[in-house]
Amino acid sequence: MSANDAPRAQQPSAPYESAFLKACRREPVPHTPVWFMRQAGRSLPEYRKVREGIPMLESCMRPELVTEITLQPVRRHGVDAAIYFSDIVVPLKAIGIDLDIKPGIGPVVERPIRTRADLAQLRDLTPEDVSYVTEAIGLLTRELGATPLIGFAGAPFTLASYLVEGGPSRTYENAKAMMYGDPGLWADLLDRLAEITAAFLKVQIEAGASAVQLFDSWAGALAPVDYRRSVLPASAKVFEAIAGYGVPRIHFGVGTGELLGLMGEAGADVVGVDWRVPMDEAARRVGAGKALQGNLDPTVLFAPTEAVEAKTLEVLDSAKDLEGHIFNLGHGVMPTTDPDALTRLVEHVHTRTAR
Repeated sequence: MSANDAPRAQQPSAPYESAFLKACRREPVPHTPVWFMRQAGRSLPEYRKVREGIPMLESCMRPELVTEITLQPVRRHGVDAAIYFSDIVVPLKAIGIDLDIKPGIGPVVERPIRTRADLAQLRDLTPEDVSYVTEAIGLLTRELGATPLIGFAGAPFTLASYLVEGGPSRTYENAKAMMYGDPGLWADLLDRLAEITAAFLKVQIEAGASAVQLFDSWAGALAPVDYRRSVLPASAKVFEAIAGYGVPRIHFGVGTGELLGLMGEAGADVVGVDWRVPMDEAARRVGAGKALQGNLDPTVLFAPTEAVEAKTLEVLDSAKDLEGHIFNLGHGVMPTTDPDALTRLVEHVHTRTAR
């Protein structure tokens, strides 16, 4: 089932007619909707203030804090959608994986998964494991009203890369060694992660999320033939598991220009595009029947306002013939970005695309 086929009764009544969800469904919009990956986070002084002294994973487990952080960019920037404040490793932590997010490093796993016996660490995720997510989304949807809330999760490949490497990696040598050298173990690992990821997304949708995004942040490290054989089946399993809810499903990765068609094939309704591929070319690669999301280079926001507006118009011009377009950055907001630049960008896109 695609987002276009979903019965209206399955959608939250207030956000259903929002510009963001209309664009996801490839319907006419009053303006091009805007939201930003990492819009809630270190670029906002109010975020740094409320997070002061609170470790990242702990902050993801406090419903009232999650609600406040998620709402901050909606209040400040006037974006067309909120994205649930969390981290892709939260479901792994919830099932008992010994990991922590180290400042300046990222997720670090105490016992990396390298053998079949290590798979025993990956038990099923239940709603009770993440009851704080259900509580936070309940608080958020009441506050957001007609503004949609995007839930999210890490894709199986990206989660596997952290679990096998033991932390962030530039080369993914251990993950790729398993993928090439023990394809049976690799497939079982990704299949189990697909089940955990799907369960995590279901919790968010059932609590009130209006759309979900699957972040395959590191899939760009793969050749298309390897993605199709060794990654796509697990991502497709995630998308298929949540298809019946009828909410739009977004798929995003960095450096995935060569994979855009395959990422759409995995089951997404919306394919996210980084800044390396123009939107019209991305549409050609993805094919008909999908909305696209993107794709201003995040570093452009450090340039003068005139340059930001010029580059933004390039994106909008490239996207003018798309079936559906959601304006976003080609990756997340960088921590030292001026928040006012984001606010001006939202207003500029809304003004230039008003119908």
